[in-house]
Amino acid sequence: METKNIILELRTKFGMSQEELAEKVYVTRQAVSRWETGETVPNTETLKILSKLFDVSINTLLGSPRQLVCQCCGMPLEDAAISREQDGSFNESYCKWCYADGEYMYHNMEDLIEVCVKHLAERGFSEEQARSYMSEMLPELDYWKQHKELGDNGRFEGVKDQLISEFNALNIEGMPKVEKLVSLVGSYVNLEYKLPNGDMVRFLDDNATYLGNQLECETGEKCFGIIGNADFILVASYDKDGKDPELLVYKKR
Repeated sequence: METKNIILELRTKFGMSQEELAEKVYVTRQAVSRWETGETVPNTETLKILSKLFDVSINTLLGSPRQLVCQCCGMPLEDAAISREQDGSFNESYCKWCYADGEYMYHNMEDLIEVCVKHLAERGFSEEQARSYMSEMLPELDYWKQHKELGDNGRFEGVKDQLISEFNALNIEGMPKVEKLVSLVGSYVNLEYKLPNGDMVRFLDDNATYLGNQLECETGEKCFGIIGNADFILVASYDKDGKDPELLVYKKR
């Protein structure tokens, strides 16, 4: 689809007249009209405003001329998976698992490979095939080429180490020692829990990225899910198929 059709479709979807859209993006109604006839396209700064207004990437506004790929993990990017900056704008270089709220989530390539190998195994790759593929592909991506320049002098790894210490200090019966945390998007782990008063609640933001992991209970009967960020830590248990979740700990930090 061309840019002119995309802007018209989005404007219509959001119930805006040309005048209303023009006011929101600081242009004239005539400018909007020229976009929608294909006479012109918005400039870079206006595309950024439109992207934020309509909650789509600039790549989408331009008719997806590029195949976006996360420059940290190699994942193909659609709008729903693209990372965000702290102001909510899209960062079209990364997926939301690898970059969130201005933070790079992986500083060790081996940690990322371990996570990706598990996902590729679900798609039929053997562990050996998956590991070989990721080991060859990741060094070619921009993030890993620039990793030393993009590093934060270990600050983020320190945040993860502190979270790991707090989880382990809970001494929950049957929960193995926490060794690693990976990035998890809220919508994938936002389980619903039943409170003592019978209310059903969710504690996570579907669009936020957290640090966490899944651990098998030492008795083999249940799994533990651990989630944390700068504000809280959460521990839950559930059956291996994800059913019957039980909130064990929700603690402000």
